[in-house]
Amino acid sequence: MAIRASVVPLDEVFRLRWEVLRPGLPAESARFAEDGSPGAFHIAAYGEDATGVAEVLGCGSFYPEPFPGEVRGEAPGEDSGAAYRIRGMASASRARGQGYGAAVLAAGEAEARRRGADVMWCNGRTEARAFYERHGYRTVGEEFQIEGVGPHYVFRREFRRELG
Repeated sequence: MAIRASVVPLDEVFRLRWEVLRPGLPAESARFAEDGSPGAFHIAAYGEDATGVAEVLGCGSFYPEPFPGEVRGEAPGEDSGAAYRIRGMASASRARGQGYGAAVLAAGEAEARRRGADVMWCNGRTEARAFYERHGYRTVGEEFQIEGVGPHYVFRREFRRELG
């Protein structure tokens, strides 16, 4: 069965984002300044609960934001064009490894590309490294810590090279 993923309002994905990424912290800790910025969008991937009702089992948020190295002139290679940042990627614990994260990422990439993105990037948790690499992302730089959240890498994927 194919997993349905679509662009949704923030309210549709917020609870899962908060529960998975900021457990035990106040809800406001899972709100990002970029959530309401122009061009921002949120993706939900749906499964069914025990009664057959659709529920969000995967989510992610996507924001137009330049890759940090390009802002400082440190990125390898040429200017890569429009970039979208991924934040708030999460899958419900009972759904991990079942394709919900992949469905969110694929839908988010497709929407960002439709909006003109040539690059996708994120500060992803170290434990998600294999996931991002499986989907064509590469690490940029060394592992770093985000206080209160844990170890991360910067992950980046360029689309223009894939097209031509």
